[in-house]
Amino acid sequence: MFKSTFSRLALAGAGAAAMVVTLAPSAQAVSDKTITLPQGRGYMKFIDDGDVFKVCDTKADGHGVTGTLWVRNIGGVTSVATTVDDGGNSGCDKKGYNVGQLASYRMELCWNGGGGCVFSEWFNE
Repeated sequence: MFKSTFSRLALAGAGAAAMVVTLAPSAQAVSDKTITLPQGRGYMKFIDDGDVFKVCDTKADGHGVTGTLWVRNIGGVTSVATTVDDGGNSGCDKKGYNVGQLASYRMELCWNGGGGCVFSEWFNE
């Protein structure tokens, strides 16, 4: 009797655990990152699915925006990995760059009309 009840409880617990794992949200969407310039001038977005960096100039003010991806290796050396410019045309510009686990990455977005830039936190996959 005890063995039969224990078996049913174990089976029910395993089924509940399987449902929780099945219903858990994908970690992919959480890894997407966006930084935005003040006054609606533009944004830069990292899309984890495909490792794509998208830069958008969202204000028709005669100036574009420039997004820079910085990479910091395990030795602490920081350098520019890639740059994406947008402005003067409709739509956004994109560039793929393979973000790995052995380095850290940081996005920088600047308005080409002067002023300060915005930065993301350091991240990796």
